[in-house]
Amino acid sequence: MTTQAEKAQTLAALHAAPEILRVVNVWDAVSARAVAALPETRAIATAGHSIAATFGYPDGGIPLETTLDMLARIVEAAGDFPVSADLDGGYDDAGETVRRAIGVGVVGANVEDRLRPLDESVAAVEAIVAAGAAEGVPFVLNARTDAFVRAGDRPLEESIADAVERGRAYLAAGADLVFVPGILDADVTRRLVEGIGERRISVIGLPGALSSAEYEALGVARISYGPMTQRVALTALQDLAAELYAGGVVPAGTRALN
Repeated sequence: MTTQAEKAQTLAALHAAPEILRVVNVWDAVSARAVAALPETRAIATAGHSIAATFGYPDGGIPLETTLDMLARIVEAAGDFPVSADLDGGYDDAGETVRRAIGVGVVGANVEDRLRPLDESVAAVEAIVAAGAAEGVPFVLNARTDAFVRAGDRPLEESIADAVERGRAYLAAGADLVFVPGILDADVTRRLVEGIGERRISVIGLPGALSSAEYEALGVARISYGPMTQRVALTALQDLAAELYAGGVVPAGTRALN
């Protein structure tokens, strides 16, 4: 049985490797088992938006207790794979939230800065790192900056500069990576990597974004897919329901994944 500390070390090594880490986000035990069964899987990452939607909450509106319960189930389903969790904005106390997430087996997380003042965001990073150290787990923090997704109508140059400033500060405070969600083209990605560091950037795969191979060539460490994986699954469900209502049948070759 792989220890929790060993899982954390594995996750950190996957981020540092030359090959980009592709994590296909899950939202419950059965989706975690389905992804974990694939030979290409190296780690499991959760999507907070998708977990919230599963329970009928808006993104960012799910109670911490409900999230932790689902994370425990996902960790169990993931077996020896390290699990990185989406912990939204850290709830009211990022350090305590991470301590409790470690308690259910999580070894890494995304925590959003929501463009709070930089000193507050850095303090949250420091609290998270300290919580991991106190629990004896080298917790892998993928510190998220919302410099693009909460940019409003400010100029692109300001968002790039803000992401770089915040990213450097989070790394200096002990974060492992800087997660910069948004549809990042090659030029913006290159400038972020130059400003924050090679193999220190994490991105999201959205419609209109670059491919994982293109991001890898630019020096990005990790790509995840957030709520898109659940949306694809729900699209398939809704399309199947429409087909069945129209007199169709369940497709041949449907796999027994549950």
